[in-house]
Amino acid sequence: MFSVLDMFTIGVGPSSSHTVGPMVAAHAFASSLQDDHLVDRTARVKITLYGSLALTGLGHGTDRAAMAGLEGNLPATVDTDHMMHIRETCALDDTLNLAGLRRIHFNYDRDVVFEQWKRMAAHPNGMRFQAFDAAASLVDEQVWYSIGGGFVRKGAPEDPIIGIHERPPEGTSFADADESSSTDFGVEAPYPFSSCTELVSLCREHHLSIAELVWANETASRSGAQVRSDIDAIWRVMRACVDHGCTSAEPTLPGGLDVPRRAPKMYRRLALNSDVLRRDSRRKDAVLESSDAAWVDLFALAVSEENAGGGRIVTAPTNGSAGIIPAVLHYYWHFVDNANEQGVVTFLLTAGAIGYLFKRNASISGAEVGCQGEVGSACSMAAAGLAAVMGGTPEQVENAAEIGIEHNLGLTCDPVGGLVQIPCIERNAMAANTAINAVRMAMLGDGSHIVTLDQAIETMKQTGEDMMAKYKETSKGGLAVNVVEC
Repeated sequence: MFSVLDMFTIGVGPSSSHTVGPMVAAHAFASSLQDDHLVDRTARVKITLYGSLALTGLGHGTDRAAMAGLEGNLPATVDTDHMMHIRETCALDDTLNLAGLRRIHFNYDRDVVFEQWKRMAAHPNGMRFQAFDAAASLVDEQVWYSIGGGFVRKGAPEDPIIGIHERPPEGTSFADADESSSTDFGVEAPYPFSSCTELVSLCREHHLSIAELVWANETASRSGAQVRSDIDAIWRVMRACVDHGCTSAEPTLPGGLDVPRRAPKMYRRLALNSDVLRRDSRRKDAVLESSDAAWVDLFALAVSEENAGGGRIVTAPTNGSAGIIPAVLHYYWHFVDNANEQGVVTFLLTAGAIGYLFKRNASISGAEVGCQGEVGSACSMAAAGLAAVMGGTPEQVENAAEIGIEHNLGLTCDPVGGLVQIPCIERNAMAANTAINAVRMAMLGDGSHIVTLDQAIETMKQTGEDMMAKYKETSKGGLAVNVVEC
């Protein structure tokens, strides 16, 4: 059974598809070596990155993430400082601590390969892990795909490889496959759904809100206490991330662009009038003011800058869009009357249901559909969550979610320098306020709307398929080639 809370995984920056996913895949490979008693036979490992992982891997820390995963680390618990410096640590003696059990020879220049002009046909984010014995004979080999949001999928060593700009032969891409079995709720869920039309219909039939319906699905296979604990952990990390981003002493972000951290200065300026982060009181009206929008900008920038700096964050549903949902949720917490912990639960369950639909019926991977799949999906999810806690009907929630994605359709992923900084950080702030505006419009209506969320998601998928590869997380087009790296 797929949990909608899987749309919110605790991990590290700067990218869910290029950092979190590769670490998870590398960890799985190292674990399989351990399970098959092959660690002692392994004298050397090799990492090969293809397509988008190769083109923007250095800026996204894909190499470092894969190395950390091979050492037995996972995104939720890895020491972020160790991961940031793992290349230098391994270079001290040309070794890597395989599965955390045994140091083996590891030469970065030889054992990390960036295949920038090739990609796996199944997905642009492909990677290959190989283990060799002392005689250079192959011990084990696995192919993995990072399919967005930190999710990974195992392939086969013989999976076809094509040119970076080639269209995959029919039947070889994940987009051609029916993946419903891997992401559907399954027979355990009392209210399975695969479209927003089904979701809203079920809510009406059973007189449930979207959050109540999702709660019933979540608690069909585990206790309510466990579900609540998971939600509390997600919210706790989101709050800590905003706080760290607002108080960071680091003047600039890593990577070479010398992008300044703006959240700390903005926080100090806004806090001169009213420090909303340090108060528990709620406003007595929920009408947006200009200062509220500035705080939303701050919340989004704080998270996005923490992500760009390799900090601990929550993928929501990706790292590149990780600032949007926390920003809107913080708006609810600090600026909406009578905000409470149950509202946080309602917000995240509702947002997660919408995110599930994007992942199931299209993609949340920038390498597949561009930034519309990341920032657009997050904007839609945030709008749905806020509409729910503002008392919206299922129809109004869908309307808000549809507005959120409709006006992000066609958004390209063209990170300057392969870093999740320009235009990613500001884009999160813009989308967070767009989500709030979407809710304002939806709540002023009765929920009726011409364009359905399902139609908008399908449009996003089709637009992504038509989008040129250079606009899909390759840093070969758009701002990435027109902005001079200093």
